[in-house]
Amino acid sequence: MTQPTKQDDETFFRERGFGLKIGFGDRPALIVIDMIKAFTDPSMMLGANLDLQIAAIEPLLAAAHERDIPVFFSTVIYNDVDFRDAGIGALKQKGVITLKGGTDAVDVDPRLDFRPSDSLLVKKYASCFFGTDLVPRLMSRRVDTLIITGCTTSGCVRATAVDAVQNGFRPMVVREAVGDRSAAAHEQSLFDLNAKYADVVSLEETLTYLRAPLDRRRQQ
Repeated sequence: MTQPTKQDDETFFRERGFGLKIGFGDRPALIVIDMIKAFTDPSMMLGANLDLQIAAIEPLLAAAHERDIPVFFSTVIYNDVDFRDAGIGALKQKGVITLKGGTDAVDVDPRLDFRPSDSLLVKKYASCFFGTDLVPRLMSRRVDTLIITGCTTSGCVRATAVDAVQNGFRPMVVREAVGDRSAAAHEQSLFDLNAKYADVVSLEETLTYLRAPLDRRRQQ
């Protein structure tokens, strides 16, 4: 029996009606997921080389700041003794010990333009929605489209995108601006997200959308 190829998968999913375009909405917000030193420093237990992703996020931040589009950063911080606030997750990976509150490992990578006007979500688990007040923050700004960047594609990015669509927001995952420790997990996650939960979009088309006036965004 031969194994199905990527082309076979793409054809099968397309024929079954997967991968339809959600499309950008009218009122976006940008989220930068877990681009903290613990994840962007390759020498750390949970780290990977995300230089290309940082380079892609920078113009998105610039466009959002220029147009007064809401920007959310997220970090993962554990403060309890013995990392009890990490729950069962602490049993699965040793790297949680690098996410201790009060250390610079949980700070946003200084290469990114994190401004006082931006919001910071502190979370314990994968999704930026789980256990945070992200939904009311987005609703108060009447956001309908969440531009998703950060890491990791197979973990926190995927979980956030799935929760976004489940909460009624349009998840737009920017291909060049998300990364993972595993190239295989990255590609498979993008394929699956685009098939069922989100639009995987290019950096170029996202910048065009963010820079457009509101009336032109409705035409994207």
